Amino acid sequence: MQPSSDFNPSRLACSLLRRRRQGALATLMADTGAPYCSLINLASQPDGMPILLISRLAVHTRNILTDPRVSIMLDERAAGDPLEGARIMLQGEARSVQPGQLELVRARYLAAHPSAEGFVDFADFSFFRIVPNGAHLVAGFGRIVDLKPEQFLTEIGDSQALIDAEAGAVAHMNTDHRHTVNLYATKLLGADSGDWYCTSIDPDGIDLQAGDITLRLDFPEHVTSPTELRKVLVALADRARAA
Repeated sequence: MQPSSDFNPSRLACSLLRRRRQGALATLMADTGAPYCSLINLASQPDGMPILLISRLAVHTRNILTDPRVSIMLDERAAGDPLEGARIMLQGEARSVQPGQLELVRARYLAAHPSAEGFVDFADFSFFRIVPNGAHLVAGFGRIVDLKPEQFLTEIGDSQALIDAEAGAVAHMNTDHRHTVNLYATKLLGADSGDWYCTSIDPDGIDLQAGDITLRLDFPEHVTSPTELRKVLVALADRARAA
């Protein structure tokens, strides 16, 4: 089935991977190879790869350590029939996060799941990232498509300066520009007014959250440095105020 002409599957896939905080993780049982499914919390790396914080005491973690092949199902959680909302199945391999990436991954995960602060440093918990080899997106009739990783992951090879500055930029937005973040959500994304705050920033957009509601605001252009980020955020603020 071919997607309809007004459908941008890459953008929707990126949005789901950035916005969703819970999903179903499918692994293969270590002893039998039988499928095993569990509910997990997740966040995302700057490139969009899912991040998991899981205990080595859990069945799914023992499965991953035996066979890293996994799949994750994320859905839009729209009101009404859940089958009418968009969902994405991502398949790939679960890989342990290396020490050099732990600080970034930890910060991004805790921004999405502050309650994990209470157990993130427990000895049995470890961070894993899902390195995808493909995805299957379903968003309604005529909107079903298979995607390659380059179609839903963000290019970050040119954006190290921005990635290094992300934590400071997020803190700055939440401390000094909370009203602007609320304008982004309400004026540019059509959300209700609320306690909106920024959870993460990457070269292609900014992620917002209020309670259990998460939003993705795409940038009009790929951003690679703090200077470019500042210009884009100011332009978006001007547009929100004029809306």
